[in-house]
Parts: sequence; structure tokens; C-alpha cells
Amino acid sequence: MTQTPLELGLDTFGDIALGPDGQPLPAAVVIREVLAEGQLADSLGLDFFGVGEHHRPDYAISAPDTLLAGLATTTQKIRLGTSVTVLSSDDPIRVFQRFSTVDALSGGRAEICVGRGSFIESFPLFGLSLDNYEVLFAEKLDLLAKVLQEKAFDWAGTIRPKVSTSGPVMPPTESGHLRTWVGVGGTPASVVRAAQYGMPIVIAIIGGSSASFAPLADLYRRACEELGRSGLPIGVHSPGHVAETDEQAVEEYLPHFIEQMRKLGRERGWAPMSEEAALAQVGPEGAAYCGSPETVAQKIAATCRVLGASRFQFKYSNGRLPHDLRMSSIRLFGEQVAPRVRELLAEGADD
Repeated sequence: MTQTPLELGLDTFGDIALGPDGQPLPAAVVIREVLAEGQLADSLGLDFFGVGEHHRPDYAISAPDTLLAGLATTTQKIRLGTSVTVLSSDDPIRVFQRFSTVDALSGGRAEICVGRGSFIESFPLFGLSLDNYEVLFAEKLDLLAKVLQEKAFDWAGTIRPKVSTSGPVMPPTESGHLRTWVGVGGTPASVVRAAQYGMPIVIAIIGGSSASFAPLADLYRRACEELGRSGLPIGVHSPGHVAETDEQAVEEYLPHFIEQMRKLGRERGWAPMSEEAALAQVGPEGAAYCGSPETVAQKIAATCRVLGASRFQFKYSNGRLPHDLRMSSIRLFGEQVAPRVRELLAEGADD
């Protein structure tokens, strides 16, 4: 059983679906849909709502902190964060300032999850060279760690002028702590670095079984223990869709999932995803949590057990899956999946 209280939440990238005319919806419409989705998640008592940052035409959200500011004043309890903030192409001081502002608006519910991101469009957009891909993230994470201490600091690196402050970066948070995660894929060095900074991790599992990531989770825990930081939480981010039955969920989800993966495949030189491969991803050993509430709950509980995870972030928006199906999936996740996961994990703890 996990060491910290279980948190169950949602992620979205603001995937742009098609309108009634068969054309992609305006980004403004999608952003307003995401606002409604976050408000629904809050009303259902879910723990977290995360929005990802992208700079490409298939996703509407490029300024997640601005959208979260809207949610901060229209929700009551749900924690609000990113999945992820592309720190490599941003300024760590401005990242802190924007999210400490969201934290103030929300009454202390803001979070950041920083990462490199899975796309590279932001680098040329902001005049950054991919030749500096590694150093940009490493040094900006180091600067962000300094800022997060919310006190005077000196910092020097190679990618920007040195920084020296006489006090905390403004505005500081009321609590003195802005919860910050590091989004990781399958790189051991990334989890060790997160442990060194005392930051929890979110493992993005978008292919394969969760069990294959157990060595990564174990490495993170060992690194934390060696550094005297045991007990830091581990989160998981994975895609999926919930419907009344397994058959309905697969029928609604699979065409959009296959289309999205084939599009990415064309961009990255992958072989086209077959229907058989897509079905494997929604199966027991796949990365997609697609099915009835019971099926999805069982799979999430199994993942939390095998990884020792205390947070699961369910990416409910997938390709061109329309808003009404996303809302239905959110409702089933909040009303049936979340309580069932908690029940299953409690049963396991009693065994």
C-alpha cells in the first residue's frame, strides 16, 4: 500500500475535436470546454485537474497557467496543475510567479509539474536551440529549485545571466511552499535528479505495461532514501476512457486513439498503429485505461500497487474524442471509478 493518501485526478492537453461540420473546432471553443470539464471534476470531488502545455495545432492549450487561473476562481476544492509545463523553453522565475498567482487565486491549490515535454515546437518558437536540449532543462530546473525556496538566493549558470535576490521572488505563496513535480518518462537519470531536488515524480506511461516501470519507481525510492527524503509521492499519468461497458468504451475510444497514434507515427517515422496493437494497449497489460468503471478501476488499482503510486492522473481527452464523451467519461470516473479504486486498495491493505 502507498505511504501517502491516494489522489485521483484528470489530465488534458485540450485536444481539438471536430465540430458538427466535420472541421476542427476553434481553439477558443476547446478552451471553454476544458474549463467546463475542470469544473465538473471539482463538483465530483476529484483531487486534481491538470492541463498540459503544447504549441501545435492539435492542442488548444499553450498557456496552462492562464486557463488554471480561470479554474481557480470557478472551482472550490480540486488541486490545479500542469501536465506538464515545458520548463526548458520557459523562464523559471516567471513560471513561479504565474503559479504563485494561481495559488493565491485558488486559495493554495496550485501545483506545477515540470518536464521537457514530448514535442519540440516550443524551442524554435521561443528562439532556443535543440543543441542545448539537455543543459536547458538541467539548469532551469536548478534555478527553479532555488526560487521555490522562497527566500533570497544567488544563482549562476551558462544559459542566462546570473541571478541575485534580496528576498523571495514576488509574489510568494501564503504557505511558503508551491508543490512541484517532475514529469519523467523512462530515463533513470531523470528520477535520480528529481530525488536530488526533493521533488515528487509523475511517470508518464503511454505505452506498455505499468509493471515495466516498477524498476524506475524503485530507483526513485532508493535515491530518495539515500538522500534522506523517503516518503515522496509517485504519480502516474496514462490515457483512457470510461463508458458504461467495456465494449462501448472501446468503440468510442479506439478510432480516435488509432488516428492520433498514426498521426504521431507519420511525424516520427513509426510504423502505422494497427487495430490489433491498439487493442493490446486497452488490454490488461496495455497503457490505456479503457473500459467500464470496474475494468478501469481494477487496472488503476493494480498500477498503484505495482508502482507504489499514490496519485493517478487519467488523461481523459484523446485525439478527436468529442466533448460530450469526455464529460461522460469524467462523470463515470468521479462517481464510480474513483471510489472503487479506493475500495480495492483498502481491501488490499487489509489482506
